[in-house]
Amino acid sequence: MKPGKHDRKHVILITGAELDELKRHTWMMAESFGLDRRIERYQGKRPLGLYRWDLECLIVAMESALADPKTYPSHTRPGYLALKSLYERIKQEYDEAYK
Repeated sequence: MKPGKHDRKHVILITGAELDELKRHTWMMAESFGLDRRIERYQGKRPLGLYRWDLECLIVAMESALADPKTYPSHTRPGYLALKSLYERIKQEYDEAYK
């Protein structure tokens, strides 16, 4: 999908444990216009440019992963906490821009 002239690009840096946990769930983004491949190749050295539809896809995928008790049986584990932190950052960015 190509952005239009009124589409806003959000620049977000994702590194460390947040990036590792996000990469574990890229299979949930298979229908995301290449977002899954972009995240797989992303190394966290520069900020990642995301549009509204990218943020929406990330939010849905992370909500699903965080709600799955098989994936995260304990809500105190570092992986869960890292993904939850990233989810909150991206959700806040989305809410500030579009709500």
